[in-house]
Order: sequence, then structure tokens, then C-alpha cells
Amino acid sequence: METKKAAVLVAAAIATVLVLLAVLCATAGPRSTLFLAFAAASAAILTTTVLFILIYRATSACRHHRSDSCRLSSNEGRQSRFRIEYSFLRKVAGLPVSFRYEDLESATDHFHTPIGRGSSGSVFRGVLEDGTPVAVKRIELPQEQGDKEFRSEIAAVASIHHVNLVRLLGFCLHPAAGWRFLVYELARHGSLDRWIFPRKFDEGRCLSWTLRVRVAVEVAKALAYLHHDCRSKVLHLDVKPENVLLDEGFHAMVADFGLSRMMGREERWVTTGLRGTRGYLAPELLMEKVVTEKSDVYSYGMVLLEIVGGRRSLRLLDEEGEGKWSYFPEMVVDKVREGRVMEAVDERVVEEVGEGEARRMVDVALWCIQEDGEKRPSMARVVDMLEGRMLVEAPPLDAGKIMAEYLNMQKRGIDARDGNLGMNQVGGGDGEEDGGVGGVKLSSKDRRPPDGSVLPFEMTTLSGR
Repeated sequence: METKKAAVLVAAAIATVLVLLAVLCATAGPRSTLFLAFAAASAAILTTTVLFILIYRATSACRHHRSDSCRLSSNEGRQSRFRIEYSFLRKVAGLPVSFRYEDLESATDHFHTPIGRGSSGSVFRGVLEDGTPVAVKRIELPQEQGDKEFRSEIAAVASIHHVNLVRLLGFCLHPAAGWRFLVYELARHGSLDRWIFPRKFDEGRCLSWTLRVRVAVEVAKALAYLHHDCRSKVLHLDVKPENVLLDEGFHAMVADFGLSRMMGREERWVTTGLRGTRGYLAPELLMEKVVTEKSDVYSYGMVLLEIVGGRRSLRLLDEEGEGKWSYFPEMVVDKVREGRVMEAVDERVVEEVGEGEARRMVDVALWCIQEDGEKRPSMARVVDMLEGRMLVEAPPLDAGKIMAEYLNMQKRGIDARDGNLGMNQVGGGDGEEDGGVGGVKLSSKDRRPPDGSVLPFEMTTLSGR
């Protein structure tokens, strides 16, 4: 606008000068001294004015350009600072990050180092650009089922923070391949089952009794947090040694929330399809297809017995080619009834254990696996009992009666395969052989049912209906 005004003024000045020159020429003549002097002065003034305007316009344009560049640079700087601050806040807040597929491909060396495989996919070891070691879980389920597990796990873990829960660092979607990725912090020592169950190829790995007690308490604290201290109750529904990871200091982290369910704080139970792993499923889930937080308590009780005894709660015996089952809770009940509780303790660590401490652990476990969910303690009470803040009363010695009844039926040759119920893991649970994110192992040589086996379960007979 200022340039336009200057141009108008110059044009008016030139017009005025030309008019004056015309008047002088008419009155004094074109050769008069006055006319020539006036003409020379006018030419000098006009030349100076035009040069001034040209210089002014050039400098003005340059000034505007620098101003625009400064504003653009300032905006870019603010946006860059905002991105850095946003990334920092996300990291501090523990919010999961959306990774690019190329980033995960680079971190895992093109998925070259698998550390486990489960029913829903594979787990790979990786290292992020900042040097963070991670376990990358690739969900390989069909579209609908895979999407459901992917969403369940993010919903359960993304907004909760506890020292004994595995930390979800981020996720990734790969639409072309249909894969979904979850990125977790890497557990240095793998999963709990590798440290409590004896194996021929891992004879040197045995968790001490002190560490077993600590792990049991830490898992109980994690479940108590999920049940009582979150805005919505989080039911894990797949508590087992494979889903308890051990970090560098052998501290426990509960992992694998692919089968979890959210429940309102005022809700007492929710209905669900069959989900979980054989040997850890609560009776109410098997019979009624309903779950409560007490379903996790039952699974925890089975894990606690396995921590104490160093063996699977449900184990297949190959006697004369017959498929017979050994049910550890039934054996433990008999030992407690006979006053020989120390015989239920893992023989590799029995010398480290006092009878009173062993009895407390066993009693807590037997309370947790009561078939009547109302009799089971909450996980908060389990923590209090394990840490000695609450007296542990003698539990009813009828825990595991339903499963024991079934096993006795099988020993008598009763075929309950009609209307069978698979006790394999239903719907998820991924594992690691050396670190990773919980679940079924790459290989297993302990005496337990193979992953493809099905344990029949006659519902009407066992429920008394």
C-alpha cells in the first residue's frame, strides 16, 4: 500500500513539473536561461525521486521476504520443539508409541531372531535405535481374532502402570500383510516356568526358595493392582508361569493380556467364551462361562502350588502306554492331611525352606483354588497373607475335587470324550525361549500334555446336574 501511494505522488509530481515546463516555455521561450535552469533542476529531482522509489521498493521486498522466512522458520522451530516435547511427555507418561513397520524390521534385523512362538504368533528379539532391548510380538491370528487380541492387549496394558506388569512400549499395524505388532520391554531371564520346572537341557536353572517367595508376592501384587486399583477391573484370565517374566534382577512381571477382559468396578461377573490354559481354568469358567476376579485368584493358586512344588499341576504319565494324569493339588491335599507338607516342596530347594513358611505358602494356594469362588480370598488378602500381615487359617482340604473326580473317572476307564472341553490354551498366549512375552515355549521336555492334546471334560457329570 505504501508503494502505491509513493507511485501516485511521483506521478503527480512529474505531471506538475511538466505543466510548469510547458507554462515557462510558452511565456519565456524554450531558449531562455530561466527555462533551461528549471528544466535541469526538474530532471535532477525526478531522477533522484525515481531512484529513491526503486531502492525503497527493493529493500521493502527484501524486508518482507526476510520477515516471511523468519516467521516460517519460527513456526518450524516451534513445531519441532512441540514434537520433541510431545515425544518426551509420551515417554515419561509411559504411553505406547506407534512404530513404523520399517523401524521394527530394522530393530529385529528383519525378524531374524525368534525367541518364542505361541498360539497367536511369534516373538522376536530386537534393539531400538536408542539401544533399548525389546521383545516384538507379531500377532498372526486371522483378521477378526487377531484384531480382538491386539485391541484387548493395548486396552489392558496401555493405561496402567505397575512395577510388576510388563511395559508396553508401542505397537504397529502392517495393513499389507495383515500383521499386528506389540513392542514390549525385554525380560532378560525369560519366563518363570524355565526356572521352576526341571528340564534335562536346563539342569543349572533353578530358582532359589527366597526368589520363589518374592516372585509369588510380586505376581500377587500385580494381580491385586489389576483387580482393585485400576479405574476398571482388569481380569487377566491366563495366569500361568509362562506369562510371568523375570527381569535382570529376577523380579516378576505379569505379561500377555491377549485374553484379558475389562470389568466395571460395580460389576460382580461377566460372561465370556472359554479362554485360558488347561490346568489353570477356574471351575466357574468351565461350567458357567462366567468370570470374576476370583477366576484369576484360582489360576494364581495353581501357579503358587507349582512354585512350591517345582512341577506342573497337571501332568501326563506314560504308564504302559495308557494316558494317565497326575494332579498335583490332590497330592498336596493328601500331604497336608497327613502332616507331611515338606514332601510337597521342590526337592531341589527343600533344604532352604522352613516348614512354617512352606505350610503358609501351601495353605494360601489351597485357599486360592477353592472350587467355590466365594471362599477364595481377594488378591489383596493374598498379598497380606504371604507377607505375614494376616493370619492364614487352615483351608478346607477339598480343593480340586472336581478335577480329581474327573481324573479318577479316567483312571477307571470311563470315556468322557462326548461333549469334551479342550483344556489347551484357548485364544492366545505367546512365549519366549529366552526373554519375550509369555506363553507356550519353543520346546518342552517336561512331563506334561503336548500342546496339541485335548483333555476331555464331562460337564454334566462333574457339575452334578
